[in-house]
Amino acid sequence: MKRFLAIITSPPLILAAIAAFAYGILAPQLGFYWDDLPIGWIRYELGTEALSRYFSTNRPAMGILYQGLTGIIPFKPIYWQFLALILRWISSVLFWAIFRQLFPRQKTLSIVAGLLFLLYPGFNQQFISFVYSSHFFTLVFFLLSIFAMLKRTQIWAIAALLASTINLLLGEYFFLLDLIRIPILWTTLGDFPNLKERVRRVFLAWSPYLGILLVMIIGRVFFISNETYGYSLLAELRAAPLLTLWDLFKTVFLSLWTTLIAAWGQAFVLPDFELQGKVTIAIYLMVIIFSLAATLFAFHLSPARRGDSRESEGEKQDAIRLIFLGFFAALLAGIPFWMTGLPVSLGFPANRATLPFILGSVLVLVGFLTFLPRKNLRLFIFALLIAFSAGRQFLWADEFRRDWNVQKNLFWQLSWRVPAIEEDTAILLNEGALKFYADNSLSAPLNWIYAPKATEAHIPYMLFYPRSRLGQGIPALEKGHSLRHDFIAGEFHGNTSQIILVNFSPPGCVHIVDPEIDTKNRFISDILLRDAASLSRPELILPFGEPQLPDTYASNPAHGWCYYFEKADLARQFGDWDQVVALGAQAFNTGDHPNDPTENFVFIEGYAFTGDWAQAEQLSVRANRVSPSYMTPLLCPLWERIESNTVDSPEKTESLLRVREKLNCK
Repeated sequence: MKRFLAIITSPPLILAAIAAFAYGILAPQLGFYWDDLPIGWIRYELGTEALSRYFSTNRPAMGILYQGLTGIIPFKPIYWQFLALILRWISSVLFWAIFRQLFPRQKTLSIVAGLLFLLYPGFNQQFISFVYSSHFFTLVFFLLSIFAMLKRTQIWAIAALLASTINLLLGEYFFLLDLIRIPILWTTLGDFPNLKERVRRVFLAWSPYLGILLVMIIGRVFFISNETYGYSLLAELRAAPLLTLWDLFKTVFLSLWTTLIAAWGQAFVLPDFELQGKVTIAIYLMVIIFSLAATLFAFHLSPARRGDSRESEGEKQDAIRLIFLGFFAALLAGIPFWMTGLPVSLGFPANRATLPFILGSVLVLVGFLTFLPRKNLRLFIFALLIAFSAGRQFLWADEFRRDWNVQKNLFWQLSWRVPAIEEDTAILLNEGALKFYADNSLSAPLNWIYAPKATEAHIPYMLFYPRSRLGQGIPALEKGHSLRHDFIAGEFHGNTSQIILVNFSPPGCVHIVDPEIDTKNRFISDILLRDAASLSRPELILPFGEPQLPDTYASNPAHGWCYYFEKADLARQFGDWDQVVALGAQAFNTGDHPNDPTENFVFIEGYAFTGDWAQAEQLSVRANRVSPSYMTPLLCPLWERIESNTVDSPEKTESLLRVREKLNCK
């Protein structure tokens, strides 16, 4: 019984259980996000050589890692979510083991540190699993190299050097953190008769790792010349040294405040009760209660609670060491970001920069809270922080889940509306409907669906957020400007005279911007997109084609209002008015309704073109009631178009007169 109890209460198992609750509950419902989609598309569609080229400019070793991983793991979200979760758990176990070796008396604090490392609430990109699996591999090798170094045997020393090499080869996130070995060795090598001897012994122990680090630095400086990010700080120092140093001081202070203090406050950001619903809130509370209970149970079985007083010996000295190590690690973690001018913040996507700060942040927090005089109060604060951090990670998983569903809806609706697209066309999409996708992310599935035979030499389609790209990729929202985008694995070449504008504001349907109507459409919240409506060329949409969505998008969803709207809008474009009316009958019989009143326009035109003027008139008046100030400026030009393109008849004339009067059209 004691053996069984020891197993189920072992720190690695406690870490695994809480990781499963925080990160794993929604894993089957999560998808691919951010750079997951473009890197996956490059690998599985353009091929392994394109993948190598994509990583060749800054992380060639990571390209090799992905070659191996993608050779055995299908491009299905659940596999990559599971891999990322396992790697995150392994990294927390390694951190716990390192803490145990550095502070052997503090067994309870080691569990605390491992759990806080696992759940750090300043980083929410765990669920971008395809991309961050590689970074978690890097983190595992970094921590393994520290753990193996502390074992001080020949076999472990070889493992430490090998793991350190792999960490430094894979990426830059934990590159300078390798220097944390210096204070670790300084405090763990034991007592020496004088300072000179201690320095000598530390240098001898560190020198193999220093050699590897220097080789890697030389390789990065001289052999990987086309870095994604330049060292802007050096140029700024040469131009204005005093001002740059003052700005650097403020940047460093803000980064440390963000990652060491403000990040932990994220744990206590409560859910949006209206947005996330009763089921999500109930599971959130369950995650908190389970994590709190598991943590308190682990504390109850810790040596300090069983009467072992050794944990209190040297507690204050250990706390000082923790704080020093933590601040040193945080400074090392920040240098690559401060050198390149990359932001360190808690907002997405910049909170990716908090990943290398986790080690230092946990050490500093544990060190400072250790100074609290009452141990029970201290442990309860730790337990609350761990429990709410687990809850916060679950809530982020729910945000990613919802964003994946919205993104799938975008492309399913686009596939219903757009059978095929003329090559070298750019899609301009409003920003804001999706949180965890850049326009670069969405260009990958766009090509995956409409250009399954795309090659590195010719990437036929690109999706842009005009607000993000104007002046940086899109010279101006005017006709005749060349468009070029380097996908690293290939290039897109287009022109602003060949673009389709798309508005997507859920729960409204995907809306192909109408150049004749939408210049005054205030339901298009992105002003840039609205002002550029006249550039939209729906005629670039071709009538014949069968878009094939990747397997990750699962089966065709149930056909509701948006399906019939998209199909009717496609039929309208090619003048099949009988089909528009037939689809309208099905749409209105679903029991659903348009969430954007302009979705009625296609059916108004359908009724008019098939001579059902009463129905067209009635639907127009009904749509106008939603918001006359918004709708009248759109309905009036719609009826002008109807007047110009339909056959004259007495019924038409009478209907036009009534509509103009009711809508107050001038």
